[in-house]
Amino acid sequence: MRFPGSFIFNDLQSSKMAVPPCTAHRPLKNAIFQWPAKLSRMRILVLTLILLLAKQGAAAPPAMLAKHYHSGIDLHAYWVSEKLDGVRAWWDGSRLLSRRGNAYPAPDWFTQNFPDTPLDGELWIDRQRFEETVGIVRAHNASDAAWRRIRFMVFDLPAAPGPFDQRLGKLRQLIAERGIPWLRAVEQFRVKNENNLMRRLRAVTDAGGEGLMLHRGASLYHTGRTDDLLKLKTLYDAEATVIGHILGKGKYRRLLGALLVATPDGKIFRIGTGLSDAERHKPPQIGSTITYRYRGLTRKGVPRFASFLRIREDF
Repeated sequence: MRFPGSFIFNDLQSSKMAVPPCTAHRPLKNAIFQWPAKLSRMRILVLTLILLLAKQGAAAPPAMLAKHYHSGIDLHAYWVSEKLDGVRAWWDGSRLLSRRGNAYPAPDWFTQNFPDTPLDGELWIDRQRFEETVGIVRAHNASDAAWRRIRFMVFDLPAAPGPFDQRLGKLRQLIAERGIPWLRAVEQFRVKNENNLMRRLRAVTDAGGEGLMLHRGASLYHTGRTDDLLKLKTLYDAEATVIGHILGKGKYRRLLGALLVATPDGKIFRIGTGLSDAERHKPPQIGSTITYRYRGLTRKGVPRFASFLRIREDF
């Protein structure tokens, strides 16, 4: 069985390359290949770069990104909040943008009285309602009733001067002055030590939450990943680009056995668990971005026990 628009790896130990003549002049996304067993790392990296560049679209907002939490930091220097399982959103003063820089089709009334200063936050309904949130905020025909379930949970003022300690005070005041029920500041609190932090984490995850975020009070707003913003979860998740389909064996014979994926920093590995039967019949397309869960990294930096979570819908 061949999956449309796929690079197919039938047997990584013995497969041979065969390019059907009919695909020679087709666009990359429609080509079907059986790739050599010993595919060079350079070829894979070049392919990954091509796929990533092909997905470049609107200019992304200069958002601050989080690193993973690690022991040994001074917790007294950080504010802590719940990590919301929502959709990242950036209000630029006139439009509500995705992290890819595309405008969400929010109703006019939803943003009518938003401030003219940038806001960084997440569109969110509630814990364990991620799929429902995505379905509403990406739909161009979502009803007003559906959007009334959405809240814009704001965690920073990107354009405000000063450290986060000061920006947080301004954010709380700004949100309070607006008085918009669906525009809210994310609750921020302090913890005394790591034991206290872990108790908070267990309380959030036991209630169906995703984890915690830690934001250094003395940090200025900036792009990129540093220890100024950290995420703490019992299971980590990350994103990777699909660069191949590996056919299965046994009960998955003639179906997808595993995805071959590449991370932004060039780590290449397989993901064979977490996929439904429907996804094995119709797997994520080559070039698509997926979200996967994992439990830490190997010494070479490869995710341990990676499991497919979902296709990330670029918007």
